[in-house]
Amino acid sequence: MGRLSVTLCGIELDNPVIPASGTFGYGREFAELYDINCLGTFSFKGTTLDARFGNPTPRIAECTAGMINAVGLQNPGVKHVIETELPEMKRYFHKPVMANVSGFSVEQYAETCRLLDAQEQVGWLEVNISCPNVHGGGMSFGTDPKAAAEVTRAVKKVTAKPVIMKLSPNVTDITAIAKACEDAGADGISLINTLLGMRIDLKTRKPVIANTMGGFSGPAIFPVALRMVWQVCRAVKIPVIGMGGVSTAEDVLEMMCAGAAAVEIGAANLRDPFVCRDIILRLPEVMDRYHIGTLKELTGGDING
Repeated sequence: MGRLSVTLCGIELDNPVIPASGTFGYGREFAELYDINCLGTFSFKGTTLDARFGNPTPRIAECTAGMINAVGLQNPGVKHVIETELPEMKRYFHKPVMANVSGFSVEQYAETCRLLDAQEQVGWLEVNISCPNVHGGGMSFGTDPKAAAEVTRAVKKVTAKPVIMKLSPNVTDITAIAKACEDAGADGISLINTLLGMRIDLKTRKPVIANTMGGFSGPAIFPVALRMVWQVCRAVKIPVIGMGGVSTAEDVLEMMCAGAAAVEIGAANLRDPFVCRDIILRLPEVMDRYHIGTLKELTGGDING
């Protein structure tokens, strides 16, 4: 075990750096640029029970220190992932991978997780509860503690793998959602998913994105993400993965000081495909500067409050 190693829900990682779902695909394109086995792991493209074309275009808008996207969970469906993507992934990634799961009903979440539970390569199930509940008036599962707990319990019934619930920041009290998930059996929490934002084209005076609004990500949201990670780490006893605007080795260390056991990097991958590799290479130098021996001793240890 090296000084960068961490443990996430009982599984040892060489380092805490994890490319976030939706920004790394299935890793194939990045594997053509560098050996992605240097990563702790990665969270692959958000997967639903059935294939999805996604939202109409345009889906992406640039903004100061970030971006807005409304891709709409475009993916080939879980059966294609199991039959095609995971066998292909074995060629270039030789560690447990994180499966990101989305759904529009409790039953869809459970069935998708049940199918992925049988896959040897999958080490963790990261369950994105920012999706609209089609049986609950369209409100996101992640904005209601009871709905979040219901999804957690349903998924835990069908899998023996660690279940990490991915939370939306678009709520009044993030700790209430996190505690509901923990009480329902979640093995970990990841946060934050994107904030809600929009842009308007002054020439047309209409929203830039066809979906009107989308998920706002990038460096601008880092302070909000760090605050929420700090709050959740003090509200629950299960591991927390911090994410949201992370783009430097210093950001990774801040997240771990706030209590995160590991850190996901999202939008930065779209700007610089080498960012995760470079952060891993730079971490020892930055740790030396701040007199940090190992990351395991750092997690949650340097914050007062």
